[in-house]
Amino acid sequence: MDVSFLGGPRPQRGIGVVAPFDFALDRELWRWVPDEISLHLTRTPYVPVEVSLDLARLVSEHETLEDGVRTLTAIAPEVVAYACTSGSFVGGVAGERAMCEAMTRAGAVPALTTSGALLQALADLGARRVALVTPYTMSVTAALEEYVAQAGVRVTGCAFMGLTRHIWKVPYRDVVDMAHRAVRAGTDCLFISCTNLPTYDVIPQLEAELRMPVLSANQVTMWAALRRLGTRAVGPYQALIDPAARGGRPVLPDVQQQQEGST
Repeated sequence: MDVSFLGGPRPQRGIGVVAPFDFALDRELWRWVPDEISLHLTRTPYVPVEVSLDLARLVSEHETLEDGVRTLTAIAPEVVAYACTSGSFVGGVAGERAMCEAMTRAGAVPALTTSGALLQALADLGARRVALVTPYTMSVTAALEEYVAQAGVRVTGCAFMGLTRHIWKVPYRDVVDMAHRAVRAGTDCLFISCTNLPTYDVIPQLEAELRMPVLSANQVTMWAALRRLGTRAVGPYQALIDPAARGGRPVLPDVQQQQEGST
């Protein structure tokens, strides 16, 4: 019988998260996190600007990110993540790397961003042709296309919603509809952009329907941060996280239990 808890709580391992001021999906981030890991969130200062390239630049200024990271240093996270897709791709691949360097300097811990995590996830899956779904306007979506192109990834199809506010209110059915519109023949993977767009429950459904891995902004952020800690994200039937789901065919619960019982 394990009575180790009687000596006190287990040692805490933490991930620091810097999010834009309008981020509304804290609870979704936690769904990818195993019990032994804690998330510590802070937000960038409010600015009266709707979702746009201008806002992306404002919430990703190095001074803003550095201040956010410093607010987290007292609780000693082992890694810091900037949970914003547009804010981390607006400066291109070089800009994303510079952001990570600025955060690392500020907190003396490894740092990553959502857009950098996306490229890592695509590489892990061996995906070179990607379809995109975004809630953004055309100009912000075009900046994402340019970002992945700089990394040598070809965009095979794209669908966007044109929203400038309240992105966290988009229902799953709209995400599913956009995904089917974006995917073309020859696509390796689908990416659903924006950390403010709910995606956790829709990923397995889309992978089964589209027969390909489906990535989302919050998913790749948590996957990359947890991998830095040497642990795995919690995402049943999600190809990036669950090996049984690779190939776009989620394993049914009873089959998965049989597989786990045989290992």
